[in-house]
Amino acid sequence: MQILKSYMDNQLPNSIVKYLKKYAYDKWKIYGSNGKYKSIIVIPAIDELENIKTLLSSLIQNEKEIFPSTLILFVINHIVSSDADIKQNNIKTIEYLKNIIDKKKNEDELSRMIINSDLQIAFIDAASEDFELDDKEGGVGLARKIGMDEALKLFDYGSSEKNILICLDADCTVSRNYILTIRHTFDNHNIHAGYVNFAHDKTDDEENYKAIINYEIFLRYYVLALNYAKSPYAYHSIGSTMVCDVESYLKIQGMNKRKAAEDFYFMEKLSKITEIKRINETTVYPSSRGSWRVPFGTGKRVTRFLEKVQNEYLLYAPESFTILKKWNEVFYSDEILSAVNYLNNAKNISKTLLYFLIDNKFEENWNKILNNTRSLKQINKQKQLWFDGFKTLRLTHYLRDSEFPLINMFDALDELFSLMQIPFEYKNTHEEIPSIKIQEQYLTKLREIA
Repeated sequence: MQILKSYMDNQLPNSIVKYLKKYAYDKWKIYGSNGKYKSIIVIPAIDELENIKTLLSSLIQNEKEIFPSTLILFVINHIVSSDADIKQNNIKTIEYLKNIIDKKKNEDELSRMIINSDLQIAFIDAASEDFELDDKEGGVGLARKIGMDEALKLFDYGSSEKNILICLDADCTVSRNYILTIRHTFDNHNIHAGYVNFAHDKTDDEENYKAIINYEIFLRYYVLALNYAKSPYAYHSIGSTMVCDVESYLKIQGMNKRKAAEDFYFMEKLSKITEIKRINETTVYPSSRGSWRVPFGTGKRVTRFLEKVQNEYLLYAPESFTILKKWNEVFYSDEILSAVNYLNNAKNISKTLLYFLIDNKFEENWNKILNNTRSLKQINKQKQLWFDGFKTLRLTHYLRDSEFPLINMFDALDELFSLMQIPFEYKNTHEEIPSIKIQEQYLTKLREIA
């Protein structure tokens, strides 16, 4: 790939130029920005014109002082084979954003508000003919990557402040303190990666509301259970909540191109180089809608719930996380054992854990680590790299399939709360599926602690 002349004209740091040369695409360009920014919010969007207006309505309510140093960067995208109505919506979206950027007269009140404000908006056209995404690679991962890579060209590298990449989705809204809180958290606490607190929108449709409560409980239960197990991967991996500084983005070779779970793998790579912090003082409100856009995640889970494909009121058994906790205590201890001793410890914890480690060639991999690593610090790092977030999830599934099947959602919550000594007055005592009011109480408690 050729390095664009503009890279050098903008006097980008060598690390940025090298990254762009090795990992970025030259095909897509930003429309509407000629400034230098400290924070860039990257928003992939497909068939989202009305949702973009709703999102902009919430963003413009943020503190005005942060607008000049912040760019809202949309990536309007679809794959070549997308339906005609999706393509038409995207072209209308591009026209809508272009009119705002060019400050053209518009009868739309929101457009006039944005034009008269300092809110900085730009977009990348990955939807017009010759710029559509390839059917094979196109999807949310590639769209995020294009936006985040292009954003690297627009940061103010002459400042000593952190340059921050913020991920958001077009079907979200945000709190009024969203941008400033993220900015202050990174600047004042010297963090490198994190995720913003989230709460799915409450809907008027009762069944849809049940679906989103169910899904958010599922998400938060897993993170809480990982916290109980002392896992280094106890954080949320939701695309619309991810934040990192440019330094960390470069270290992990940027965003991946996955059509789904791009957020899981992106956060996992970040967690291997820095601690993932939760940004509690502001909130992202993801949409509660069903969706066709990705093969799993919020939209797919809501759709599955509404179609009643399976019993959704099930969670991993807490016993699985007790096994994980005991294994983490042994494996992440500073005491370095031989592969045989680790396997013996695993056998004493759970034979299923032992079989999992054998199936994953633990002995062979651990011996390689010992032979190629010298210091205790390096060995501890290799532990986290080998027993990573994906392997942790695979162990959870292995235990589910072999020994501890899924159990009732609210029984699992009660048991985990008890194990963690978390007080909760609405303990479910007799109903398989308690009332919506009680479910809300469970979710409220989970939002406080996970």
